Amino acid sequence: MRPRDVVYAVTFLIVILVMWGIYTNPPYIHQRARVIQQHIFGAQRATVVTAAVPEISHPKCSLSKNCPIDHFAFQIKSGAATVVGPKICFDGNIVMSGVMNNVGPGLNLVLVNGENGKIEKFDYFNMYSGETKAILDFLKTIKPGMIVLVASFDDAATKMTDEIRNIFAGLGSSSIKDVKFRDSWVFAGGAGTEQKSPFEKLAANSQKTNIYGNWPEVVEIAGCFPRKI
Repeated sequence: MRPRDVVYAVTFLIVILVMWGIYTNPPYIHQRARVIQQHIFGAQRATVVTAAVPEISHPKCSLSKNCPIDHFAFQIKSGAATVVGPKICFDGNIVMSGVMNNVGPGLNLVLVNGENGKIEKFDYFNMYSGETKAILDFLKTIKPGMIVLVASFDDAATKMTDEIRNIFAGLGSSSIKDVKFRDSWVFAGGAGTEQKSPFEKLAANSQKTNIYGNWPEVVEIAGCFPRKI
């Protein structure tokens, strides 16, 4: 027999043996195929890296953009006549509002820790028929470094004494001397500063310009208040 014939014969024999092994033991072949498949595709899955989705930060207190990291977002709206209560939002949290049922006629005030943004206390004081001692006692608890947020509702001036006005002036108010009967007034200031606050708005009660009969328009301020360090 020639060498070429020997090679052909051996090759043919190997093919026959392989086919016989596949035919007589298919589960083994299938099992090996599954192992190989899991090994290949499992390794591919292990190498897939999931890209981290950046967290989207939305502006707080309905601002149009985020405040710097060393500032607090805030928004203050005065009340509308005697119908709609004021709203005070600070650092993304509504502290006082008519919906929360924690506002009242007169002055609505919030005291905030100027370092960490913690709400220290809040209350409202009737400035038409209430006692001035109550609001004076509240104002005298203000400590240096605190942020003070104020919103009027209905009338904020009838019981406002010179002492009360002077306290607000010391907090940075420029308009407090002009606040009169049923004016709309909002203000954000800081204790322990000699600078006048840029966050203040006043709408005078005038029959010529009033929006709600005997009451003026709603006034609003919003912005970023510097953190006290």
